[in-house]
Order: sequence, then C-alpha cells, then structure tokens
Amino acid sequence: MSPPPLLLPLLLLLLPLLNVEPAGATLIRIPLHRVQPERRTLNLMRGWREPAELPKLGAPSPGDKPTFVPLSNYRDVQYFGEIGLGTPPQNFTVVFDTGSSNLWVPSRRCHFFSVPCWLHHRFDPKASSSFQANGTKFDIQYGTGRVDGILSEDKLTIGGIKGASVIFGEALWEPSLVFTFAHFDGILGLGFPILSVEGVRPPVDVLVEQGLLDKPIFSFYLNRDPEEPDGGELVLGGSDPAHYIPPLTFVPVTVPAYWQIHMERVKVGPGLTLCARGCAAILDTGTSLITGPTEEIRALHAAIGGYPLLAGEYIILCSEIPKLPAVSFLLGGVWFNLTAQDYVIQTTLNGVRLCLSGFQALDVPPPAGPFWILGDVFLGTYVAVFDRGDRKSSARVGLARARTHGADVGWGKTAQAQFPG
Repeated sequence: MSPPPLLLPLLLLLLPLLNVEPAGATLIRIPLHRVQPERRTLNLMRGWREPAELPKLGAPSPGDKPTFVPLSNYRDVQYFGEIGLGTPPQNFTVVFDTGSSNLWVPSRRCHFFSVPCWLHHRFDPKASSSFQANGTKFDIQYGTGRVDGILSEDKLTIGGIKGASVIFGEALWEPSLVFTFAHFDGILGLGFPILSVEGVRPPVDVLVEQGLLDKPIFSFYLNRDPEEPDGGELVLGGSDPAHYIPPLTFVPVTVPAYWQIHMERVKVGPGLTLCARGCAAILDTGTSLITGPTEEIRALHAAIGGYPLLAGEYIILCSEIPKLPAVSFLLGGVWFNLTAQDYVIQTTLNGVRLCLSGFQALDVPPPAGPFWILGDVFLGTYVAVFDRGDRKSSARVGLARARTHGADVGWGKTAQAQFPG
C-alpha cells in the first residue's frame, strides 16, 4: 500500500544528526556541511506501508563507543553525511533516514539509462578487497519512484567506526528524476528492522551486534543558521547535551516500525486545536516538512493566513511573519512550540524573497495512517534522541530545544511553555 506521493518543496529537506550522552565516552562525530543554495526540486518520501509484524528491539552490547556522523545541509532541505564502503573505503554521501531501514548506494554496474547513477559516486566491487557477493535482488518504493538493484556485502566506515560487515544495496536502476537532482548518493536507513527490504539487518543493528557501538541510540542536531558553515551533527551511541537545552522529554514509541509516537494535541495560537482527541505522529528525518491530514492542515493555514500552492503546499506573506501565532505540539505532557521563524521557510529566488509554510497536507490511508509526520522543520528546532531500547526497556524518543550558537540556557525558557487547560 502506498499513499499519494509527497512532494517536498524545492528548498526543504533537512536531515538531523545524532548525539552522545555517556560520561567519559569516546564520541565519533560526523559533521554536517551546508550546501550553497540553488534551485532544485526533491521528493524523498517513501511509500508508507503497514508493517507485517513487530520488530525485535536491539540489545545492548559491550563497549562504550558513541559515534558522530557529520551531516551536510542542502538549503535546509537536504542534510547528509559521508560514509565509506569497501577496502579501501569508497566514499559516499548518504541521507540518514529514520523512515526506512536499508542502506543503498549507486553501483558501477548500474544500467546505462539510469541517469542518476552516472551523476553520483558509484560503488565498484572490483576495487574492494573485502567485497563479498550476495546477488539477492531488491527494490525499494518511494513516493516518486523506486530503486532496484542487488544486495552485496562489504565493510562499512562511518565516523570513527571501521570494519563493520554490512549487507547493502547496489542500485542498478534509479528511474526517478528525484535522485538525479539529489546532492546525496544514497540513503542509510535508521528505522526498525521490520521496515527493511529483504530482511537485511539495518546498519545500526549490525554495529551493535558486532560490538562496535555500545547502545542502539542515536540523535540528530540540525544547524539551520545559514551563516554557519556546518549543517549539524549525527551522533551514534547516545546524545550530546551541548546540542540541546535540558531536560529531555521522553515519549514512548507506540509502533516500533517507523518512529511512531502518540501526540496529545496541536494548538495554533490560543484559538485553534487540532488532533483534539490525540493522534499518531511519526518522527522522520527523511521528510522536510511537518505534514498532517488535509482538513487539519487546511484549518491550520486558515489560522495563519497561508495560500495554497500545489501538492498540499502553502505560501505565506513574508510581511506577516512577525504577526503569526505559535504552533505547539503536546508530546509526553510537554508543549513543544514553533514560532513563525521556526515554521516558515524563507529563501530568495532570482532576487525575490519567498516564504513557504513548513506545514503540508498529506493523507496517509489506513491501516498505516492517518498520522502526522514531524519532519525536519520540527527536528531542526528540537533535537531528537532515538533510543531503540533493550531487553529491559522499550523504544522511546527524547526531545529538547536545540541550542543555537551563542544562546544561553535562559533563552530556552520559552521553548516548552504550558498552555492552560
């Protein structure tokens, strides 16, 4: 089952980063690098489907090795970082995606007419002394296309971690133009095992099982300051308190497939309540905007003065930004507020200032939906710590206001205000 494709605005697709937390841990950081703005259209929404069964949560392993993965930011809509595959490592930029669970990169053996393949780095099995053939065919369906190829096995290098033997996809056919324009080569999935195509163990699970990562925890910090050269950081194995203003609010994962949680309410200023009886929400680094059911997103934009464009997107009058109300999400009993500066995407195209709403209509049909997707507009404002749990504890997500450069702790006092009633 696949819902209608979600078209990501031509300037929005963020990818968060991971944080570290254990005291005295050796952190491996993968920095994010910001790509200079230029006009591109990208749609990276996968086809949502109902999981067949619940996955087994990862178990702890020996060692104490949090890992940092630097991420690059493309116009606050593409954040990606570098990994290596093979011996010696062949480098690729990948989106770290919590909405899928497979790792794939373009292959040197790709089809001649697969244009995206020829415009990106390609994996060459003959150049790796540690390559092992698998040959199982795979295909992954996304909202605007698919990726087909074969599975292979080789060594993964990520941050300071080396030598993990992983099964990954060599993409032989990328029929969607979305990958032609992408500034990344492939995708590294950070979802639960049940989402993995062909039952392949997700990379984080492999790192834990092989004793290269202490805990199945990772966190994303996205730097949205256009004046800063770095795009943020991905931290494997924990979280870095320097990235956020404490405390973390932990919310249990309700369905361990996507990172799905229960959202209690959404408020737009003092007058409009959405998700009034509670609803499901997905925390997804592979989605640039915040999406919700069409009727609720329409009501939200009526309250903030949004004008509809195409594919559920809305435009905002830039002059109105200082007057717009906050939009707040009640998660784990705490209100997480977004100001208009947080949820309006401001850019300049050909000298013209353009303001796009960070909210988009998307109807995900049953049985998987309906649900909201808290994408990078939300995750750029709030650091998210994704904790897969272990045999003694269930999966959960921790949220806290991201710390901006030069901000002090006092600045965060307005981040989690309580609404009456």
